[in-house]
Amino acid sequence: MSLLGEAAVVQDPNTSVAHSGDWSEAIKVSPSIVLFPRTPQQVADALAICSRHSKKVVVQGGLTGLAGGATPKTGEVALSLAKLNVIEDIDLVGGTAIVQAGVILETLQQKVEEQGWCFPLDLGARGSCQIGGNAAVNAGGNRVIRYGVMRQLTLGIEVALPDGRLIDMMNRVTKNTTGIDLKHLFIGSEGTLGVITRIVVQLFPKPSVACTALCALPSFDAATDLIRECRSSLPSLSAFEVMWHDFVSAAREIAHLRPPFEVGAPVYVLMETLGTDEASERAQLERVLGTAIERGMVSDAIVAQSLDESERLWIYRETVGELLSALKPHAAFDVGIPMASMEKFVERVRYELTRDFPARKHLFFGHIGDGNLHVLSGPYKDEAALHHVEELVYNAVRDFGGAISAEHGIGVVKRDFLNNSRSDQEVSLMADLKRLFDPAEILNAGRVI
Repeated sequence: MSLLGEAAVVQDPNTSVAHSGDWSEAIKVSPSIVLFPRTPQQVADALAICSRHSKKVVVQGGLTGLAGGATPKTGEVALSLAKLNVIEDIDLVGGTAIVQAGVILETLQQKVEEQGWCFPLDLGARGSCQIGGNAAVNAGGNRVIRYGVMRQLTLGIEVALPDGRLIDMMNRVTKNTTGIDLKHLFIGSEGTLGVITRIVVQLFPKPSVACTALCALPSFDAATDLIRECRSSLPSLSAFEVMWHDFVSAAREIAHLRPPFEVGAPVYVLMETLGTDEASERAQLERVLGTAIERGMVSDAIVAQSLDESERLWIYRETVGELLSALKPHAAFDVGIPMASMEKFVERVRYELTRDFPARKHLFFGHIGDGNLHVLSGPYKDEAALHHVEELVYNAVRDFGGAISAEHGIGVVKRDFLNNSRSDQEVSLMADLKRLFDPAEILNAGRVI
């Protein structure tokens, strides 16, 4: 590893333990070596060396993944992108930024906001997750309804292939019809085909104000009516989060929150608009909600009057991190369900989980504007019980024509259920691509397929 330098090749036991796994429930394994390349070329060189010596590699970003994709297997070398942390350029005219893969999402957000721009991808793990990992799993987050997922926010990428080639696809323009757009092979591939080293991301003018509202709704059908109304009447709508009563009750309990309304509701919606004129944004939001209340879509609503009040409303949704910790060992799901089928899906899954595990908590919430539903169930100490829960949920996903992962990826945790969302032909084609790019299977082997 002389090409990387001694400082980039670490065998310290404490470092190995720190790189033994991500946030998932996958069994943690300490790698014997952790590599810290400092340039994209060093990433390519490291892969070339590992390929020549048939040494398997697991790629690691911020280790915030929930599917076990960055958790090492026995004998694997961990390749950390933490040192590739430079924001190389912010184009204030074209609204783009060139960033290395190890840049922390929140760091990028803050830097571009200082320049009057916004990078709208936003996740609960914003302070730890890295841009390269965001692209590798095609992350979504809270604002997909307005800005799209990472695939839509990425103009170009640079990729190190398993054989050591460094491929420059750093396109900086929105319109580009010069043949097959190869970047899409790597975005969402979870590091199985190559390692994303640099990215060109699209920026947007920085909104100066955000208006937030928490609503109590009489039913999920009312939520579908409300989002349709908001999409047509609120062009600045950026978030539309739905939380069923069980989730809000659990959030209140763990965070010691007051009931948001005097009378509880079956469903709650947290919405946000981003704009430039506070008075206009709030008036528009209040007008839409007033109409929704008159038409019976909304039972009650709170519109935040300050930043502090907005943050207090968001707490109901963002307690999910605390809930994940409290319910360990848990079964956590990130599924995509067609909006028209979502209520029936929730009813079926809640019934089956409550029937088989009446003493456990079963919570439902998600970014419903893009069909992304989260299910959290636990705690479970029995591996067989966890597997049974997975079968119940993923079989329901299959029956309703959904996706077993909407934004967290497949990794190793969901790999055995991939055929619930993808056909045999699709999985076979994925395997063909893997053999084409990585015939020795040194890179993230055993993930996804």
